[in-house]
This record gives sequence, structure tokens and C-alpha cells, in this order.
Amino acid sequence: MSNFFTDNSDLRFYFEKAIPWAELANWTERGFRLPDGFTTAEEAIEFYTDVANTFGTFCAKEVAPIAAKVDRQGLKLVNGEVVVPPEMATCFKKLQQLQVYGLCVPRELGGLNCPLMLNNIFIEMMARADVSLMSHFGFHGGIAMVLLLYSIHEGTTGFNPATGEITTTRFAKEIAEIISGDAWGSMDITEPDAGSDMAALRAKGEQLPNGSWVVSGQKVFITSGHGKYHVVIARTEPTKNADDPLAGLKGLSLFLVPAYQDNHGVRTRYATVDRLEEKLGHHGSATASVIFDQTPAQLLGKRGDGFKNMLMMMNNARIGVGFESLGLCEAAFRLASDYAEGRRSMGKPIAQHELIADMLDEMQTDIVAIRALAMYAGYHEEMANKLDLARRFQNDSDTLAKKRRDNEIKSHQRKARAATPLLKYFASERAVSMARQCVQIHGGVGYTKEYGAEKLLRDAMVMPIYEGTSQIQALMATKDALAYIVQHPQAFVRNLTQTKWRTLSTRDPLERRVLKIQTLSLSAQQHVVSKTALNRVRQITHLPLTQWPTALSGGWDPRRDFAFALLHAERLTQLMTDALVSKVLWEQVQQFPERREWLDRFLERAEHRSRWLHDVILHTGDRILDRLKPSSAALSEQAGSTR
Repeated sequence: MSNFFTDNSDLRFYFEKAIPWAELANWTERGFRLPDGFTTAEEAIEFYTDVANTFGTFCAKEVAPIAAKVDRQGLKLVNGEVVVPPEMATCFKKLQQLQVYGLCVPRELGGLNCPLMLNNIFIEMMARADVSLMSHFGFHGGIAMVLLLYSIHEGTTGFNPATGEITTTRFAKEIAEIISGDAWGSMDITEPDAGSDMAALRAKGEQLPNGSWVVSGQKVFITSGHGKYHVVIARTEPTKNADDPLAGLKGLSLFLVPAYQDNHGVRTRYATVDRLEEKLGHHGSATASVIFDQTPAQLLGKRGDGFKNMLMMMNNARIGVGFESLGLCEAAFRLASDYAEGRRSMGKPIAQHELIADMLDEMQTDIVAIRALAMYAGYHEEMANKLDLARRFQNDSDTLAKKRRDNEIKSHQRKARAATPLLKYFASERAVSMARQCVQIHGGVGYTKEYGAEKLLRDAMVMPIYEGTSQIQALMATKDALAYIVQHPQAFVRNLTQTKWRTLSTRDPLERRVLKIQTLSLSAQQHVVSKTALNRVRQITHLPLTQWPTALSGGWDPRRDFAFALLHAERLTQLMTDALVSKVLWEQVQQFPERREWLDRFLERAEHRSRWLHDVILHTGDRILDRLKPSSAALSEQAGSTR
């Protein structure tokens, strides 16, 4: 294939029809008022199309052909510096010449000022060519945008209120260096004894008597950790004991830490890359251990807001992994399909054998579903950020307009927050299963290195792990869903009732099938909440009724009281994903009737899966939970230790 953009009909559907480019362009160009910007949406969209077309060709002709060689050669750590294969270095030099590192950086800071949606599409296309090179590519422009975002939120970016043009920003020098291609960065979160449990982080940020900051500690599994600019989360607040609130997430702050400085060809290091991980896959991506020792740092935002600020970065990163997983799924499907069409057995291509045909159909259908969810999450996350940006530089005196915009921002934030963990979960899990299906369809040769199927499986295995494991995504999605029910019980019941009624009243059989899946999802959520509440009530029945309100409003133990929800979190997440994907595809059908076929194909598989998930949630789990309950002796010992 010569172009990963033009050869993808489903991607082109979104680009040419479904993505509201005019709206995104309007907010990106800040009302088409920028002095050097586009004057109409048509001009902007024409540019986006040209850039996507160019990048699609680059991915197919420059990235995909070197992927296998880079995978075989890998990266090396020599005298504290990471050395990449020459083909990889040449590839990134060419990317530098294309000026795509600043794709979404505002024009006044030297970037191309494109919507983040276009960057997500770039992620998919490059991941289809090679996910390890894509991972490194993402940390070029990505860190530049992160620094700008933090500067805006902390109030150190100035705007011209008449045009929305950025006049000053705190990290202009660093952003310019990154988008030129001369530097890149990384997100430094994980530590040897702290992965998903961020409250256990021990890297320290210390403020010196002169007011400056330094960071000390070790960070591990850092993607592109050999970069110059590290966004590091570290503990800054002193704690008295383990029960001190500052001992947890509230004691963390975020820093920008330059790892080195180059001066006339001489590099002075302030942070040390002490090892590169030898990984199963992603051999073209440096995964490093980095040691900071009184390394000079700059505080990002307010001290103690590190976890909150990091989540802003993680939300976009998780959507990025969704598009990355989508690209790998596309690669797996096309590799499997091409092989199955060419490999003959029993007088016909194996693609025409029923079992293989079913596997290929499932892969293609799920790719359409993942892309629908990815576009939905990406759009709402970007619009939430764009509208929030406008709120910061526009001095709108119209109270009603302000309220309307605030409500719109909250709506986009709510939808993005709900969709992001579902996307990360669904896309990354399917990336692994599709890569495995690709190996299986290839048969014996799929287990060899000749065809590339085994590389896809090795590369896919990390998708459900990094940027928050699948289990973390499931817990987040479940927590948010149940919290909404607890906070808005009447609205939830009304939604469930209306959904059931519409299932009976609609005349469109396709909509009826969509509504039935939504009903199953809402019913399962209601069951989990009811079971959790009932278990809590059982625990306080020995108390006088007058004490029930106090007991119900406090004293909850997440490990004990939410055990049923935690047990079924992944199943509930899968069910909520089926419900949201079917809803998004149904909304597309209203505007584009040609999408009915894809919705029908998705429902054909999702309906049976959703009924099974609903049944398992409603009727299983007690046996395992009974086995996990602490014994009476353990409870007594625990109670004694807390006296």
C-alpha cells in the first residue's frame, strides 16, 4: 500500500464526513481572527487534508519498510546515551523536515496550529506502520503541548483578547526546541515500588533556600526517557505519619526537569539514564530507567496539585493509546486478510473457509467499533479543552453566554471522561486479541519472524499495561458510573425507565436493538449499586435506627464495601463499552444511513455478548467474595491493631 490515509475507507468516512472539522477549525483558529491564520474553515480543512495525505504516504513508504529492521536491531545504551539504528535516525530526520513535530502547537509559537483530532489520526496511521516508532514520535510534539497546557492553566500564558493570539508563554524556548526536532521529552511517573499505586511514589521534590527546586529519585519504565525534557511527579509535602493526608496523592507536585544541556557539542547531564529495558516488543522505543540526584527542576502549577495536573496529561495520553491500538489492529487485520486471500487450502483461499471468514469479519467489525469510540472520545476531549481555552482569553460580559459555554464545557468533559477508560480498555485488549488472531490465521509461519505477525503480537502485549492497565481503566469506568447513580438517583432511574419505554415504542428495529443493550448496561449498573448498598445495610443492622444515617454516610471501606463492584468491574466496563459504541454508531446512522450495515454487524456480536455479561454480573461472584472475606480472627486482629 502506498498511502495509509487514502487506502482506509472507514478513516476517510470520518475525515470527509463525520468529523466536524469546521467547528474544530473555528476554535483552533480562534474564530479565524489570527493575523497569520486561515480566514475560512474551507481553507483550514483543505490544509488538514493535504497534511494527512502527505503523512499517510510517509507512514507507508518511509516507516513501515524499516519497522522489521529496527525491531531486529533495537536500541543500545552507550556511555549513558541511547543509540538508535541508522534507519530510525534517518526516519526522524525526515519527520523533522516535514515539520510535523509542531502539528498542534499554535502558529504564533512556530507550530502548524492543527486540531488535536488530526494528531490522533496521525497516531493511528503511524502505529499501523510501527507502534514503537509511533510511541517515540508522540513524545516530540506531545510534550510541547503539555508544557503549553500547564502554562495556560497556571496563568503564565498571555493572550491578545481581541484575536486570541498567544502573546507570551512560560515555556516558549522549550516548545521551540521540541517542535524543531532538536529535543523531545517524557512523562516520568512510575517508580520501582510504585506503579498504579501513585500514593506510594517516593521521588522527592525539594525547595532550596533561594526558592528554586531540585528533584531526586529513580523513575522506571519511562518511554523515551532519553529525551531532554522530563515531566516528573514527585513528593514535596512533608508527612508526619502514614495517616497524614499529605502522605498520599495530596503530597505530590509536578515538575519540568531538563535532563541535560548541550553547549557547543558538549553535553552536561543533570539526570542519568542508567539502563534500557530489554522488552518483549517495542524495540524501536526507548524504555529507560532515569535517576535524578538534586537535579534542577521547575514547578508546574501549584505544589500539592501534582496528581490533579498529571491527570490532564494522562487523559490525552490514554486517548492516544486508543488510536495507537487502533493502528495496530488495522495492521493485524490487513496482514491477516492479505495472507488469507493468497493462501489456498482444499481448493480455495483460506479466507473463504468459514472459521477464518468469521475471524476476519470480527476483526474488521471491531476496528470500526474502536474507531467510532476513539473519534467520539477524541472530539469531546478536544472540544472541552478548546472551549476552556476560549474562556480564558475571552472577556465575555454576557452572563447568559458564559453560563451556556460553561455548561457546554461540562458536557464535553463528562462525555470524554466516560469514554476515555472504555476506549483505552476496549482498544488495547482487542489489539492483543487481533494480533493473536493474525498469528493464528498465518498458522505455522505466523510463529516465525518472516511474515511479521509475531512482531504485532509482541508489540500489542504492552497496550493493556501502559498508561494505566486495563484493570485500572475498568475501576475508573465503574467508579464513575456508580458515583453518578449515587449522586443523581432520580436522573438515573428516569433514564432507565425512558430507555425501556423507547425500546417498546420505537419503530426502527435497529434502534430497538441498540436500546436493549443500553437497558442491559443500565440494569447491570443498578444491580451493582443495589447489591453494594444492601451489603452495607446488612453490616449496620445491629445498630439502632437512629444511628443508620450516620453509619451510611461514613465509615465506608472500599476494600470491603465495594468488593462486588470491584469483582465485576471489567465485565461492567465491557458492557458499558458495547452500549456506548452502539449508541455512537446509531447516532451516525441518523445522519449517514450508509452506516446501518456497520451498526448491524456490530450488534450481531454485541447483543449476545451483552446478555451474557449482564447474566454473569447478576448471578455470579458470591462464591469468590465469600472466599476472599477475612476470617473472624483476622478481623479481630485488625480491630485490635487500630485501637
